[in-house]
Amino acid sequence: MIRISTIFIAVCMVLVAASLGLILYSVAGISGSESAIVALAALTFLILYNAVSMRLRDRSDVGSQIADLSRGTADLARQVAEFGRRLSAVEGRVVSSSSVSADRLHGVIGEINELGGLMKQLAVTVAQHEDLIAAIPPATAGAAAATDVRETVHPTPAAAPDMKAAPSSGLDIKGPEAPAAISSGAVAAPAPATRPTVAPTVNAAPAMSPIAAPSAPRSPPQILAAVKGAIEDNRLDIYLQPLVTLPQRKVRFYEAVTRLRDDRDQVVAAEDFIGIAEAAGLVGRIDHMVLLRCVQVLRRLMVRNKEVGIFCNISSATLSSPANFAQCLDFLEANRALAPSFVLEFKQSTLRGLGPTETEHLAALAQRGYRFSIDHVTDLRFEPRELADRGVRFIKVPAALLLDPKQSSVSDIHPTDLSDLLGRFGIDLIAERIEGENSVVDLLDYDVRFGQGFLFAPPRPLRPESASATGDAAAGAPGGQDLKIQDPNAAGHTTLDASNTNAPTRSGNAALARRIAGTI
Repeated sequence: MIRISTIFIAVCMVLVAASLGLILYSVAGISGSESAIVALAALTFLILYNAVSMRLRDRSDVGSQIADLSRGTADLARQVAEFGRRLSAVEGRVVSSSSVSADRLHGVIGEINELGGLMKQLAVTVAQHEDLIAAIPPATAGAAAATDVRETVHPTPAAAPDMKAAPSSGLDIKGPEAPAAISSGAVAAPAPATRPTVAPTVNAAPAMSPIAAPSAPRSPPQILAAVKGAIEDNRLDIYLQPLVTLPQRKVRFYEAVTRLRDDRDQVVAAEDFIGIAEAAGLVGRIDHMVLLRCVQVLRRLMVRNKEVGIFCNISSATLSSPANFAQCLDFLEANRALAPSFVLEFKQSTLRGLGPTETEHLAALAQRGYRFSIDHVTDLRFEPRELADRGVRFIKVPAALLLDPKQSSVSDIHPTDLSDLLGRFGIDLIAERIEGENSVVDLLDYDVRFGQGFLFAPPRPLRPESASATGDAAAGAPGGQDLKIQDPNAAGHTTLDASNTNAPTRSGNAALARRIAGTI
């Protein structure tokens, strides 16, 4: 677009040339054609002069702009150089810090690997010592057996494993003939009655009271009568088996196992009467009594240790019965303050076969803050996200099933990765039925955090007892009875027996010495 100043200059040049021609024509007497030629020449001169002057002025402007641009480019180059220098310094610092961190990390990894190797060597050594100790013939036991054979023609039942041979659970535990409370490390001498040896099972652990004698096979009507009598006379007993951390073996939870006693004080395991009780519609009352006892136990445990918890089994019949579940839900609602430490346990088949009623009941418990556990696991096919959404926080898998090489081909994930997979959804894997040190060594490679089994401690009976020696009943338990409980992890805790056995956290040489002492 032409500027206004340029138009103004052009008009002025035309006026000046026309004025010059007019002056020459009127004053000098020159003819019109000559005056026009002179005017045209003057206009041409003015145009050339203006063009040359404008070209010179533009050249000077372009030079100044080029100079300014050069100065700006130099400043920009200096700034870029400064930024490059700073970036180089930052890169050098990052590289040096990364190398230092990598060196430290490699050092820490090396130390962890070395510690892991030492732990495995220690576990292998302990397992070898266990095998050697197991091979030692009990001389005194053989002499006693020979004496019994000479005195009577009837064979005596096999003696149960000594209670001192397993780590103490830290609870005041006794048999029916030893009602006095255990305190200050003093333990009444057990009655010399024989005790049966029972194979380990899950949730129906075979450890019995010190005077429990082997009972003859019972018919279903006899078991039903024993169940009804035990419910009416409050003869349901709670056995506690600790769940320990691995490899520290510190007691973190207890599992409550139910037993009942008949009118002759013979113990009936849960696996023998639960099915009959469900068929007779009595399992709801049993579950309610067990919940009451477990809450009492948990309250006494938390007096000394707030981090301890308890697992309580709930049957599928109670979960599916609106009437029985409503009674249990009211009780759990009143004790929802204990929900973080009170874990409700269900079978794997129960959770897989949930109907609308069971799902609604399970959601009601989860809304009140209660967590769930799965036991009686038969395969390793889990849906961790679905289980976590339902409130499952623990899964118990038998050690033999977890270490079975065939599971890697039939399950959706390799057993070694199962703990990490469940951990991503907030579910802890518990290895149960651990009976040997070799299993512990193998489970350490599976990153299992918790363990349970006869290796650490068998289920111990926790029975109501009279509160005082004068016969006065103490308040707090059904029937005017109280429960004596001690925390095994508390500092200064008195041991359970006179051989100075510690809580289940003790292992290594002390455990070996204790087991050697128990076999002599």
